[in-house]
Amino acid sequence: MTQAVLGIIGGSGIYDLPGLKNVRERRIDSPWGEPSAPLRVGDIDGLPIVFLSRHDKGHRLSPSDINYRANIDVMKRAGVTDLVSLSACGSFKEELPPGTFVLVDQFVDRTFARASSFFGKGCVAHVSMAHPVSPRLRLHLAAAAEAEGINVVRSGTYICMEGPQFSTLAESLTYKGLGYSVIGMTNLPEAKLAREAEICYATVAMVTDFDCWHPDHDAVTVQDIIKVLMANAEKATKLVARLAHDFPREHEPCPIGSDRALDTAIITAPEARDPELLSKLDAVAGRVLKTSGA
Repeated sequence: MTQAVLGIIGGSGIYDLPGLKNVRERRIDSPWGEPSAPLRVGDIDGLPIVFLSRHDKGHRLSPSDINYRANIDVMKRAGVTDLVSLSACGSFKEELPPGTFVLVDQFVDRTFARASSFFGKGCVAHVSMAHPVSPRLRLHLAAAAEAEGINVVRSGTYICMEGPQFSTLAESLTYKGLGYSVIGMTNLPEAKLAREAEICYATVAMVTDFDCWHPDHDAVTVQDIIKVLMANAEKATKLVARLAHDFPREHEPCPIGSDRALDTAIITAPEARDPELLSKLDAVAGRVLKTSGA
């Protein structure tokens, strides 16, 4: 069995991880460029934890400026087997008010200015995204929330917009009408890249506002969001601590195959693969490339 290593990506308002013990900063070079920040590596109750601040301290990176490929690549190189994204979001449902945590199970991608795959010309791969969230990891999060008395909704659809501007009213009403639960700016292509890297992935979408569709609430402002962010961050810290306390110390095989997503994904014949691209895929796809003779 493989040792479980829990990765945490902290979104808006979560730039560190209180409770992390034996902390050391680790800088890992990535062939995909510069990650958002150095990794903070430590443990909680003996479980290895790798934390990455998605926007870096001081929130210097906008959603479109984040190097998602480098972030996932360094998580993979650090040994992460299971990855939890803590992300602020807006809500499209009255029953999901600010302060609610949603354990997303589906995504819709409306981004357009981001590199969304490790693969491409010289080595083509098509992973399944039918079920983008690892169900077992989501169940562990639900159990941790229940143990801490944190109210969570166990499913929902997250639409990822490009940003950095908030939605127009027409966009907000459209997404609400389509039945989506929450909206954010960062979980794609992050979830897609985690799947390509064979890392089990789950999102805790932490509601900060009602976007701009709600007739009884003003349009979204950063000042309003920050107030809710602080309260959400405190709950998120408790959630992660409980998750780590109860998390299996050996990685559990994913029932939907998140951790073996590349088994049948690479379509390019070995003799047609680009050596330069293959060298960049050493961490992400090394397991299958070695066995295929690339």
